[in-house]
Amino acid sequence: MFKTIGVLAHVDAGKTTFSEQLLYHTQSIKERGRVDHKDAYLDNHSIERRRGITIFAEQGRIHFNGDTYTLIDTPGHVDFSPEMERAISVMDYAILIISAVDGIEGHTETVWHLLRQHHVPTFIFINKIDRDGASVDNVMMEIRKEFSQDALLITETLTENSLPENVLEWIAERDEELLEQYMEGEVDSLAFFSKLKDMIQNEQAFISMAGSALKDIGVKEFFEQLSILTDTSYDKNGPFQGKVYKIRHDEQNQRITFIKAVSGTLHVRDEINVGEETEKVTEIRLYNGIKYETAQQVEAGEIFAVKGLSEAKIGDVLGGDFARDEFELMPTLQAKVVYTGTEHIKEVLRYFRMLEAEEPTLRVVWSEKFQDIHVHVMGVIQLEVLVEVAKERFNMDITFEDPKILYMETIQTTVTGYGHFEPLKHYAEVHLKMEPAPRGSGIVFENDCHADDLSVGYQRLIEKHLFERDHHGLLTGYPITDIRFTLLTGRAHNKHTEGGDFREATFRALRQGLEQAENVLLEPYYRFKMKADLTHLGRMMTDIQQASGTFEAPEMMENQVTIIGRAPVSTFMNYSTIFSAYTNGKGALSLQFDGYDFCHNADEVIEKIGYRKDADPEYTSSSIFCAKGKGYSVPWDEAEEVMHCLKK
Repeated sequence: MFKTIGVLAHVDAGKTTFSEQLLYHTQSIKERGRVDHKDAYLDNHSIERRRGITIFAEQGRIHFNGDTYTLIDTPGHVDFSPEMERAISVMDYAILIISAVDGIEGHTETVWHLLRQHHVPTFIFINKIDRDGASVDNVMMEIRKEFSQDALLITETLTENSLPENVLEWIAERDEELLEQYMEGEVDSLAFFSKLKDMIQNEQAFISMAGSALKDIGVKEFFEQLSILTDTSYDKNGPFQGKVYKIRHDEQNQRITFIKAVSGTLHVRDEINVGEETEKVTEIRLYNGIKYETAQQVEAGEIFAVKGLSEAKIGDVLGGDFARDEFELMPTLQAKVVYTGTEHIKEVLRYFRMLEAEEPTLRVVWSEKFQDIHVHVMGVIQLEVLVEVAKERFNMDITFEDPKILYMETIQTTVTGYGHFEPLKHYAEVHLKMEPAPRGSGIVFENDCHADDLSVGYQRLIEKHLFERDHHGLLTGYPITDIRFTLLTGRAHNKHTEGGDFREATFRALRQGLEQAENVLLEPYYRFKMKADLTHLGRMMTDIQQASGTFEAPEMMENQVTIIGRAPVSTFMNYSTIFSAYTNGKGALSLQFDGYDFCHNADEVIEKIGYRKDADPEYTSSSIFCAKGKGYSVPWDEAEEVMHCLKK
C-alpha cells in the first residue's frame, strides 16, 4: 500500500526534527540530522541550512510494515505557504505538529484551514513536552476550542483487538449501534477499531499524541499508531492519471516534474497528454531527499518525478480529462527586480521564468516598454531567499525595490463592450457583455453567441484571449477581477480574418466596456485574530480603527481578550512587530489572506500610481475600421454606432 503523509506546522514547532526521527526509526537514514546543527536530511538546500528554516517541500521515502510511505516535510513560514498548500493537494494524511509550549500559533490556523479545505485526514503531534511551560492539557483544550471537538488524545496503545476504555466510550458516543453494544458490555473491538479508522478518514476524528521530537520521545510510537489507523485505496488498473505538485530543475537545468499518481500505471517511454500536447516520459525517479533511484514503472498512490515533460505546470492533472487544481494562497505584494550585471535583461527574465515554473505564485511580469521585471511575493523573507537563489543557481547578483501592494480593479455597473479590428486585409468584431461578479470569483466567461453568427473555433479564441493574461484596469493599470464576461456576438470575414485579429478585437471590446463602466479599486485584506492581556484591549481596538479595520465583539476569557476582524494588508502588514512590542512578546497575532475588497484610500492610491489609461502601449479602447482601402480609428465613445453586427 502506498501512503503520502505530510508533516506541517507553524515555523519552529519542530516539524523537520520530527521528520528526521521518523526517517531514522524506519531505517530511511542512518543518522539523524538537526536543524540547529544545519545537517537536517530534508533541509538539503544550502539556503535552508543557513537560515534554519524549511523553504522547499521535500520528500523522504519510508518502508514500514509492508507499506511504502512518502513523507513530505513542508515549509512552516508564511512566506512559503503556497509551496505547502501544493504539497497538501497530494497528501493522503497529514501530521500537524503543535508546540506544547506555544500552542496554536498564527500559521497553524492557516494550515488547519487548508487541510480542511482539501479534506486531508489529520493526526496531531503535540511536541516539546520536555520544555519548561509545556502543557498538553492546555493545548488539547485549545485544539478542541479552535479546531475541532473531535480531537482525541491517545495515551495508551491502540490495536485492532484492544482499545482503551476511554477510546471505546469516545467512539460509542458518536455511533448509535456501537453505543448499544457498549452499554450492553458486548464490545466487538474490531468493529470499534474499524469505526475509528472511518472517522479519521472522514475528518470526524483527529488522533492526538504527545512527545518530544528533539529528545525522541513518542515519535516511533506515534508513527506505529498512524500506520495501523490509515488505509489508502488506489486503482492501479485504470487509465493513468497524475497530479503535478512540484517542478524543479537539476544541475543541467533540465526540468524535473513531480507527480502523484492517482490511478493507473506509468512506464518509462509512455506518452502523456498535457493539455493539447503529447509528451514522452524519458525517466522515472523515486526521490529520498536529494538522492533518487530510477524506476521502470510506477503505479497509483506513488509519488515520483519524471524527465521529458516540458509543458506540464504545477496544478495540472495529467491523463484522462485534462484539468487543473486551484489553490487558495496568493501573494499580495509585488516587487521590481534590480539587476546591474552584464547579462542581457532577457537572459535574467529567462532565469525568472524557470523560477516561476517552480513557484507559480511569482507570476513574473515583464514590461517590454520599460525592460523591467516584477515578481509577486508573499513577504520580504521570500525576497531575501530569491536573492540567494539567484546567486547560487545562476550566479546572478540581484536586489529588489521595496515591495508594493498588489491592487486590483473591478466594475460596479453592467455594460456591453464593443471591439472592431479591420485594418486592410484583417477583420474581427467582438461584443462582450460585462457584469460585476461576486467578490473572489475572478474572471468568469459565458457564451451566448450563436454558431450561425461566429464559428465555434473563433468563439473559443475569444475566450482564450480573455484568460491568456491579466488585463489592465483604467484606474491604476492593475489587473481586473470579479467580472462576468458574456460573449453576445461577433463577426469574422471568410477571406481576411486571421488568428491575431480576434485578440485585437477582444482586448478593444474589453477596454471599451471599461470606459463605459463605473470602475472601482480593490485592495487585499487580512482576516486577523489577536489575543493579549485584557489591559491591552483599548490599544488593540484603537489600532484596528486607525488601520481602517473592522472587528467583531471582543471575546473575554479570564484576563485574556481575543479580537477577530478584517483589515487592509497595506495598513496591517507590519503590525506584528508593533503588537509584539506593546504586549512584550506575550500576545498572539495571526493574519490570513482574506481576499480583496474596496480600497480604503482609493483616491490617494490612484493619484500616487498616476496611471495614464491613454498611454498604455498594450491597450486601446479605440476600434479600427476600413474605408477606401485604408484603416481609420474610431474612439471608444463613438464605436457602438458603427459596429457591423448592430447594423440592420
